[in-house]
Amino acid sequence: MAMLDKEPSAFPNGAQNGKSSFMTPDLPKKILAALRRNRLRDGRPISSMPITLGRVGSLEIRLAQTEGEIRKAQRLRYKVFYKEMAAKPDSHTKFTRRDADAFDAICDHLLVLDHEPPKKKFRRQEPRIVGTYRLLRQEMANLYGGFYSANEFNIQPILDAHPEHRFLELGRSCVLKDYRTKRTIELLWQGIWAYVQIHKIDVMIGCASLSGTDPKELAEPLTFLSKVGKPPKDWKVEAWPHIRVPLAQADPDAINDKQALRQLPPLLKAYMRIGCYFGESAMVDHQFGTTDVFIIMPIENIDPKYVQHYSTSHVQDAVAQHN
Repeated sequence: MAMLDKEPSAFPNGAQNGKSSFMTPDLPKKILAALRRNRLRDGRPISSMPITLGRVGSLEIRLAQTEGEIRKAQRLRYKVFYKEMAAKPDSHTKFTRRDADAFDAICDHLLVLDHEPPKKKFRRQEPRIVGTYRLLRQEMANLYGGFYSANEFNIQPILDAHPEHRFLELGRSCVLKDYRTKRTIELLWQGIWAYVQIHKIDVMIGCASLSGTDPKELAEPLTFLSKVGKPPKDWKVEAWPHIRVPLAQADPDAINDKQALRQLPPLLKAYMRIGCYFGESAMVDHQFGTTDVFIIMPIENIDPKYVQHYSTSHVQDAVAQHN
């Protein structure tokens, strides 16, 4: 669902987060420590057994339960964004080999685990984290510095226009190359759908990325996005003026829609199928080597057939345990 955050073209990023060139929440060390200790409590004790949000074959999706699991997710993000893709690490990121920022302390982290990974010599067999997604609820964003995507896009107008809605920002999604399959995407959506129901989310937002920093080279897919998912007036979002580039890079009537669709990352295609709106402009992120678009997904807009599809028995059980 990044929606969204740093999303490699091969598979997510998505609604994206914590780049050194952008501001991050100014969180005192004591608050950070408290958040780390209580990250997943949310007013309730952490279950002695992790709650499964979805399962497909040997793959499971659930929330991170420990700091160690979050560090592993950060290492996975580093491997995808910095080693595989074209992101440029600062000295601290390069030294730690983890993609991490202050937002990690106020987010929940979805993990995809493979319980039957390929065996490695001299290593104990254990579940392997092969995918992750970062989730930031509005109540946490309001307390600790705002949404990450507000660094790239002016999202305040849609927040002000819908004060009765609960927003969730999705970002920093990535999956190991060998696991970028339909079933992994299905599992990510199951996990997000369970989380949305548990926390009674009304709107998902975030950034989705196309690989590359030259909008002219991405003219077809960007222009195609300008033709689909046009938002109503009260859902319009623009990138900040100093980093804004037009979404329509060419004449919308002159592009080959089928060819443009083939150039979109799988996650962006999934957002389109489910019925998202797109922001009216994009922005170039030179640190991550991507061009980012903004995605808005009101839950009420989601086609009922997808709601039924992702309401698996695991999702229903997880929601029941939280009610």
